[in-house]
Amino acid sequence: MKSKFIKGFIIVAIGVLVWFLPHPDAVTTQAWHLFAIVLATILGLILQPLPIGAVAFFGVTIAVLTNVMKPAQALSGYASTTIWLIVCAFMIARGFIKTGLGKRIAYKIISLLGDSTLKLGYSIVISDAIISPAMPSSGARAGGILFPIVKSLSSALGSEQGDTRKKAGAFFMQTLWQGNAITNGMFLTSMAGNPLIASLALTTFGVEISWGLWAMGAIVPALVSLAVIPYVLYKIYPPQIKDYPEGKKIAKAELAKLGSLKRSEIVMIFVFIGALILWATGSITGLNATTVGMIAVCVMLVFGVLEWNDFICEKGAWDTLIWMGSLITLAGGLSKLGFVTWFAGWMSGTMSGFNWTLVMGILVIVYVFTHYFFASLTAHITAMYATFGAVAIAAGANGVFVALVFAYASNLMMPVTHYGGAPAPIIFGAGYNTQNEWWRLGFIITLINLAIWIIIGSVWWKVLGLW
Repeated sequence: MKSKFIKGFIIVAIGVLVWFLPHPDAVTTQAWHLFAIVLATILGLILQPLPIGAVAFFGVTIAVLTNVMKPAQALSGYASTTIWLIVCAFMIARGFIKTGLGKRIAYKIISLLGDSTLKLGYSIVISDAIISPAMPSSGARAGGILFPIVKSLSSALGSEQGDTRKKAGAFFMQTLWQGNAITNGMFLTSMAGNPLIASLALTTFGVEISWGLWAMGAIVPALVSLAVIPYVLYKIYPPQIKDYPEGKKIAKAELAKLGSLKRSEIVMIFVFIGALILWATGSITGLNATTVGMIAVCVMLVFGVLEWNDFICEKGAWDTLIWMGSLITLAGGLSKLGFVTWFAGWMSGTMSGFNWTLVMGILVIVYVFTHYFFASLTAHITAMYATFGAVAIAAGANGVFVALVFAYASNLMMPVTHYGGAPAPIIFGAGYNTQNEWWRLGFIITLINLAIWIIIGSVWWKVLGLW
């Protein structure tokens, strides 16, 4: 409790100090005061004297109390369609967990591929990729569904914490962690912070990132990363056990325990496939991605996959709605008041004479590796996404290209530390990887992912006409 008060005092003190500092002539007093509130909120997200939702709500409340924002302005973020898309995606994820379909998919893939530790590694990332479009909580996906399966496979190979961890478990855990960063970036609905990115791109750059655009831009570099990373880990962090013919048998035994497909699972399959088709064809059907998510939830309720109590008890969804709505309001306010434009102009002035590709490259590297200072992807995105993107655009880069590059980088930066994302406490806490191994592998794999997404991704984005 004492440490919470100390953190709170530091946050308030810095916010008050910035509030009363003289501001640049080009920035209005209102914009500067909102910047002070946003800065204090970001510090709160980093230090976390309170849960993230509470910190964000405090920021909005203070903005109203100080007359920096009117109540209607402060609450406008909660009406964002992207927030309600993620709420619906959380409900679809609940269906995957409640019906057991997520486990069934993972075990089915393992039953087909899992006769060696390398193939099991690929089974892990393929399972993650398949369920990622409908599961925005990387913690629920990697920690709730896949981690217990990975732990069971490790134990079956006699690989536990301690002396036997490198038999297979250490490799499996790193494959799960590193693969999760890639699958997070594949779809707009794969990670809770992605819709926040889409909202910031719209309010700051005037760029609309649809579900289809996000997925189309990510598909080629993501598939290359998913193909490369497990093999790289297998080479630089090899498991002691290579062959595992019993893997398929174990997976088939688990499938037998699950029994035949239940009615609720069949409904979930149709809901999942239907949602993917409608999300991907939104430009043709005219259906907004949020509308599709709402339809999916209604179908699940009608057919009894979810009960209304499941809906109202999905804490992750409502917590996300609060913190994301609050941050969209605050960040959007800075953009509307001209602060982001001023900052981008000031920063680009310091880089005048440099080609935009060089500026972009420097910004992406800095953006990714400053994640060492953040324990939350959300805090990092809130603090740096809009301003770094605005600087790149001011230097001459294409807005859509910038919005997507920083969006994907916001996910690829997750693995650099053992506290860099939601599944980290679960996977690192299993005790299969030391901190030194985690940081070393995180740095190497992040560099490889960046190379893949920058080189191969840039060629793909050129083909798509994004730059």
